Amino acid sequence: MTRIFITGSADGLGRAAAETLLGEGHDVVVHARDENRLAAAKDLVGRGASAVAGDLSDPAETREVAAQVNRIGDVDVVIHNAGVYTGSAIMPVNVVAPYLLTALIEGPRRLVYLSSGMHRSGRPDASRLRSGTYADSKLFVTTLAVAVSRIRPGVAGNAVDPGWVPTRMGGPGAPDDLRLGHLTQEWLATSDDPEALTGGGYWHHRQRRDPHPATRERHFQDTLLAALADLTGTPLS
Repeated sequence: MTRIFITGSADGLGRAAAETLLGEGHDVVVHARDENRLAAAKDLVGRGASAVAGDLSDPAETREVAAQVNRIGDVDVVIHNAGVYTGSAIMPVNVVAPYLLTALIEGPRRLVYLSSGMHRSGRPDASRLRSGTYADSKLFVTTLAVAVSRIRPGVAGNAVDPGWVPTRMGGPGAPDDLRLGHLTQEWLATSDDPEALTGGGYWHHRQRRDPHPATRERHFQDTLLAALADLTGTPLS
């Protein structure tokens, strides 16, 4: 049995992944931004999931989420699913929170970060951490996934483009398959397939794809990690 923490798992792709992984017998930790939102996951808790709450747009609450997860016990996998598309929380939720949780949660050997095909339109400029676009945020979190695999031997960090799927964020008219939208995350989290055990990949429907070239540039990785460490006061060891 694998213990898997999934951010933003009260609805959408995060909830779908939690449902599947619980059904397969894994130990799942679900997350919502507050206790009211956790009510949407009470059926998952009733099936045996653990639950944590905290607003990932607030670094202090993000640190508390990490502390809650660590109190539950060592986690094998983190799926960084939570994300927002518009507003001032884009960078805090899509980039800063995954970075802090990566730095603070103890033990995971597999880390899965939700990206987007839109990351290819992002600008590889770490100064945009305070004011960047959605595309910038997905470029940054994809770069984080690749960098983690480089600096943490034995840890497989991967980014996933789930496609444009009919979730609350994607909208009811989204054309892609919802099941395929969370299948790759589940596979990377639990499979013993040799491909799933590799790190530094950018995946779409269980197929490796070529990401923005900047994600693989060591200088940009190091610049981004340094900027995140400076912004949060927490280095990524």
